[in-house]
Amino acid sequence: MFPGAGAGGVWPGGGVGAVGGVGAGVVVVGAGPVGLLVACELAAFGVGVSVVEARGSVSGRPRATTLHARSVQSLVRRGYLGGFADARTGAGSGNGGFHFAGMPGLTISVPVGEPVAVLKCEQQALERSLEERARAAGVSVLRGHRVSGVRETAEGVRVSAVGPGGRAVEWVAEYVVGADGARGVVRELAGFASRSYPATVSAMAGDVRLEETGALAAGWHRTPRGWVVVKDVAGGGVRLRTLNCEGASAARGVPLSLEEFRGEVSRIVGREVGMGSPRWLSRFSDFSRLAGCYRKGRVLLAGDAAHVHFPIGGQGLSTGVLDALNLGWKLALTVRGWAGEGLLDTYDRERRPAAQRVIDHTRAQLELMRPDAELDPLRALFGELLAGAPEGGVLASMVSGQDTVLPARGADSSPWEGSFLANVPLVTGEGRTDVIRLLAGGRPLLLLFATGEDAVTREGGSAGGYEAQARPWEGVLRVVRAEPVPGLPYGAVLVRPDGYVGWAAGGGGLAPALRAYFGGGGGAGVRDALPGAVS
Repeated sequence: MFPGAGAGGVWPGGGVGAVGGVGAGVVVVGAGPVGLLVACELAAFGVGVSVVEARGSVSGRPRATTLHARSVQSLVRRGYLGGFADARTGAGSGNGGFHFAGMPGLTISVPVGEPVAVLKCEQQALERSLEERARAAGVSVLRGHRVSGVRETAEGVRVSAVGPGGRAVEWVAEYVVGADGARGVVRELAGFASRSYPATVSAMAGDVRLEETGALAAGWHRTPRGWVVVKDVAGGGVRLRTLNCEGASAARGVPLSLEEFRGEVSRIVGREVGMGSPRWLSRFSDFSRLAGCYRKGRVLLAGDAAHVHFPIGGQGLSTGVLDALNLGWKLALTVRGWAGEGLLDTYDRERRPAAQRVIDHTRAQLELMRPDAELDPLRALFGELLAGAPEGGVLASMVSGQDTVLPARGADSSPWEGSFLANVPLVTGEGRTDVIRLLAGGRPLLLLFATGEDAVTREGGSAGGYEAQARPWEGVLRVVRAEPVPGLPYGAVLVRPDGYVGWAAGGGGLAPALRAYFGGGGGAGVRDALPGAVS
């Protein structure tokens, strides 16, 4: 526990020397999906959380609309997305059609029993759902507060903000999470270095009404002058996006006018396209950035605050969601004093390479999108790969995040450590269930595929022996015996709250793995913080 903090890391006396001082175990800056998801995860473990957001309300402006397979799978395992009917668990293969570099034909598949492969949901709807859950869990969400200072001191991390009416507020927190987006302030205020990739293209987007109905067909359209992407929206309008590969725009900070947007669309398609009634207009580019690290002392970054890439493939929201689900339980256990030494540092090691990979392959997709005729043979080759198997499956797994394998803890780790455990059906002493249901409460899970008093696992380990090894962590860990599952290559497995395998039989001892994740044991309060997870 941080010196001076009360139960759950909440400061009992408010911020030191604060005007309108507020205490919090963790301050999350940014009330987008990533920040609110981190807050929900922390609150589920009984950590005091304040979310600070500059906007006064959820933005109605169109933003991300895609959640890919691995983020959907992980969210469902933590009990989210219940209000999104399209996220329900399917009984079939769950295939979803998508694109690669604007070329159709990418089929994203998921195992039987998993949720949909591609979930279409407006970011604002996800934000509202998460904010409702966060507030219900006791999170303080303060809108209209603009952060002006982040400084680590001997007392903790001091976060200064200016609220409505110019009122100054200061928090002293154990940790701060910067989830305040690409233009957020936490990254710079805390002194994070970044690697940037300069913009090479100019792009525009907007919702408008076409003067001639059907003047532009829905879909992705490439011409010798660039791309226009057309999507029908409610109310008879269209959402247009343009891509000009001739260079970065010199007007990046200048508001986009309807006349300029109309001119760009018309230039690319090669004919006049009349439009009016703009709901919103925006510029963007392929500027990319990756923070040099995701943690500096007691300040951490997540989502677009940590990484930015060209928005091709709809991977930005999914990447941020997976950041939040990786960080949330680790930071919660750290604040509560139930984490193994170095657990919080694994957030950077596991998530930063994933973001670098997204940046790399979105840049590769952009190269394929450049309209040069010399690239036509390469595009044709990729078109064949998209239609083929297993080549198309490799690209689909990359875009959907299902190819992510986390680094193992050590040389003696099981080859299955770091993989994602599929939602296999299970038969336990309490009846039929599955992985999703067992993880929904939030506690890590030790699955023993052996039943009976003297049962042994397929590796010859005693189920009772594993239970005895896990007993010091019974306050943190949920232990469940189940009948052996055909196809699973191990007889005992530790599943992290985010769904990844933390240890599997045949790869070193169980107790050292539990110690690495959850310290010396104890943590009985987890059962109180997560009552729905009690075995």
